Amino acid sequence: MIEEVSAGGIVFFKNSILMLKKFNGDWVLPKGRVEENETLKETALREVFEETRAKVTTIKYLGKINYEFNRTSYMDRVHINKEVHWYLMMARNMNCTAQKNEGFVEAKYLPFERSLIIARYDDERKIIKKAVEDIKFHCYK
Repeated sequence: MIEEVSAGGIVFFKNSILMLKKFNGDWVLPKGRVEENETLKETALREVFEETRAKVTTIKYLGKINYEFNRTSYMDRVHINKEVHWYLMMARNMNCTAQKNEGFVEAKYLPFERSLIIARYDDERKIIKKAVEDIKFHCYK
């Protein structure tokens, strides 16, 4: 089994969250693997920019999720245990561009409710809900 650590962002602008559409049609949040000598926060910021070109500011750490999956190549099948750390982020504007070289065909800000419906993974839906609660708490405090 291989252990992987990633970080990503739930990026909001007004009442919308930044989502990415993969080549297979799945909608996901921006995230990626931690590189050597990089903090989790640095990884999250880098990955959001690399995958979407969005300019964002980190608001706070939201928590982590864990899951397992199998990665299959033409030679073998590897079991991965993945830990993803999430940060709540705010975009400066709605400018974003899906990076095809990162595996995405579309990047867009979607209303909170729509993000929850189309998010591919249950764990990502849970972290979106947490982010929305935090956003609403800060806005109405």
